[in-house]
Amino acid sequence: MIEPDTIFQYIAKREVATVADLAGLGLSRPALYRVLATLLDEGRVVRVRRGVYQIAKTMDASDAWVQVMQRYPQGVLCLLSALAFHELTTQSPPVVWLALPKSAWRKPEEYPPLRIVHFSGEAFTAGVETHHRSGGVVRVYSVAKTVADGFKFRNRIGLDVAIEALREGWQQRRFTLDELDAMARICRVQAVIRPYVEALVA
Repeated sequence: MIEPDTIFQYIAKREVATVADLAGLGLSRPALYRVLATLLDEGRVVRVRRGVYQIAKTMDASDAWVQVMQRYPQGVLCLLSALAFHELTTQSPPVVWLALPKSAWRKPEEYPPLRIVHFSGEAFTAGVETHHRSGGVVRVYSVAKTVADGFKFRNRIGLDVAIEALREGWQQRRFTLDELDAMARICRVQAVIRPYVEALVA
């Protein structure tokens, strides 16, 4: 019987391993799935997608963003993930927040976990930036758009998070008031965000 540590070390050495790869170690499929279930329960490996595994600690936020972009090339990182991308929050979201058009079909996924937010029209297309990361391309909303989105979805992410993003973005000069106002208009939160902006620049 092959020990779970043997499977773990094999995956660690290859970085990513498929069930077909692991079957070459001589385990029957039922026995292999039992070992993988043990490693998953222990949090030592993660299932990237069906039949594909990697060591849990090898995936950081950037890896997760790239993987999601590969599955949803029309998607855009938004809200907490966009704030993390722009380094405007102290939070490290355990899920990837992704904006998709309302007509988009969501694929079944296993890792990384997703929080899908459906946007439409200009609210989806405005403020999209493309950044090259190790392993691929990431689409993410600009700082101004992300701040406006934070106030629009303040009930989901918390008003304190939206205010923190506004304050940090302004202090770091990551947007102008005109840029923020344009995005607030698109997100229909001009009235909501105005008192916070006035307090900030007073």
